[in-house]
Amino acid sequence: MIDSLTLDVSARGVATLTLNRPDRSNAFDQPMLNELARQMAERAADEATRIVVLRGAGRHFCGGADLAARGAGGEQPGAPAALADVLAALDSLPKPTIAVVHGAAVGGGAGFAACCDIVLAAEGAFFSIPEVRVGMAPLGVAPFLINAMGQRAFGRYAQTGERFSAAEALRIGLVHEVVAADKLDERCAEIADALLHGAPGALRELKTSVKRHFAPPRMEAHHAAEPRSAEALEGIASFKEKRKPSWYRQ
Repeated sequence: MIDSLTLDVSARGVATLTLNRPDRSNAFDQPMLNELARQMAERAADEATRIVVLRGAGRHFCGGADLAARGAGGEQPGAPAALADVLAALDSLPKPTIAVVHGAAVGGGAGFAACCDIVLAAEGAFFSIPEVRVGMAPLGVAPFLINAMGQRAFGRYAQTGERFSAAEALRIGLVHEVVAADKLDERCAEIADALLHGAPGALRELKTSVKRHFAPPRMEAHHAAEPRSAEALEGIASFKEKRKPSWYRQ
């Protein structure tokens, strides 16, 4: 494990993966993505793991990609695990998954939530899909968010980059329940207990069969080169320099 992602497995087989970069709003860098990819494979293969819970340390669930960690060419250092591959592994994990969302769930963070079977959100949580504001089309997260919230809702929020509330996320299907922040842990424990009543093999067969028919199709692979586009480089630069990008006119 690495410091930016922690794992705790209870005696009942509930594996809690915590995004642990609270000083960066749990924005993911390449090492975190690599470790998430490894953990998805290990949790899938580990018979002792019955349920996977994904949550964030500190004030936020996940602030999306850490643009400040990107190099001058738009890339992140390290052996790459693509966000789309990590999302696909989480989406197809043959164990029940629960996302516990508080604070921000931005971009890929919203994608993590969309890939979990059950999503709990604190009343004050908010979501956004702001990639176009930094010059990138959110093709990696698109299939999973469209699957969760529908094409119409995704089309609106992915084009405007607006924040939307937990209540709106519930309305459009991205979230299953909105609960008071101080009740998130209690509600997560209740749902985990309900899931533990299910036979592991039956749950695995259910998820595998459903995903065989309803797994979202992947977008075209050319998105991998997108961070090197002129718009993406300008968007990342404007983000780092805390200014409006060149395409925004007042």
